Amino acid sequence: MKQPFDYEIIYSSRRTLAIQVTHDGRVTVRSPKGCSRSYIDAFVSRNESWILKCLSRAKELKKQQEHSAAAAPPPLSKKDRARYMELARDIFTRKTDYYARIMNLSYGRITIREQKTRWGSCSSKGNLNFNWRLILAPEEVLDYVVVHELAHRREMNHSQAFYAVVESILPDYRQARKWLRDNGQSLWEMI
Repeated sequence: MKQPFDYEIIYSSRRTLAIQVTHDGRVTVRSPKGCSRSYIDAFVSRNESWILKCLSRAKELKKQQEHSAAAAPPPLSKKDRARYMELARDIFTRKTDYYARIMNLSYGRITIREQKTRWGSCSSKGNLNFNWRLILAPEEVLDYVVVHELAHRREMNHSQAFYAVVESILPDYRQARKWLRDNGQSLWEMI
């Protein structure tokens, strides 16, 4: 009886028959050297439903990978990344200057970075770092991150006092913080 799939037989000095289905949908039967083709065929027939299940899973996985590869944007060129970082520098410089005046705070240098794990930071010297990918987020999220980092100039922690400073400037800051938690990862997938 013909199986609904092709398979390759690899003979070796092993003692038992074994079937392997690879993630790219190839079926291999590993067999002892003296095993007859009819015996191998019968073994494959007995395991047909399991093999078909594995092939179906492999096909589904391949489809998902192709879909996610098609959905993923092409990697950024150095030139494009530099352009986005320059744009981010301009935006964050203006926003930081604006909020620092309102909050009556000073700050040091502004650095634009691309860090997988941080949106912003404030050093003990008052230097601020911002992730350029934030410019892809809604405006209120940028404002929140700027105010958050500037608030560290008063409170170098995440205490109630710290969040009171943030809230005095942005009463709705929780919405922006929630957006960043829920959607931050998408900023890596946009461009």
